[in-house]
Amino acid sequence: MSETLLAAAPGADEHPCLALVNSASDLPGGKDYDELASPEAATAWLMARDLIASGSVLQEHCRGRLAALRGDLRDLFTAHTTGDVPTTAAVHAVNCALTRAPGALLLQFDQAARFTRSASHPVTQVVEHVMAVIADDAASLLSGDQASALASCEAGGCRRFFLRTHARRQWCSTRCGDRVRAARAYTRKRATHSA
Repeated sequence: MSETLLAAAPGADEHPCLALVNSASDLPGGKDYDELASPEAATAWLMARDLIASGSVLQEHCRGRLAALRGDLRDLFTAHTTGDVPTTAAVHAVNCALTRAPGALLLQFDQAARFTRSASHPVTQVVEHVMAVIADDAASLLSGDQASALASCEAGGCRRFFLRTHARRQWCSTRCGDRVRAARAYTRKRATHSA
């Protein structure tokens, strides 16, 4: 599903970890979407968030690693919002992502481009750098001042997360809120007619 059809959840524009977790979900009617469904889609997703340079290309292996990180972050976010204990594997995966990235992008020079900075082995280090940025964002979000604002959407069937903009916010989007309100109105109407 195109991202333009499903608005970003509150906080997803500021936190790439939140955007990544929400990049795949189920929709009402049994439909689902995955914004990282192919290497090309994953590349476009990362470029749209300025996480990789234009012209970068991800291979299937890198796309798979990014999707795996998404699953691990979903585990951590779910544990955080429900008060459960996260899996050790998810915590370990995020820590690995934090420590596997090169400490710095290397300075490169060529006559046409002049000085640039890039990973020395772009096929793997680009995705490792991106994963480290996202993992660092997740670690900061889960352990920082905004941790108490992280919530899961309360609309039935929605698996997206968001940052509460106010204490009473229950849904990740207007769409989910409208869907819940419409279902409640329908239930009340049926109860009135059957009584």
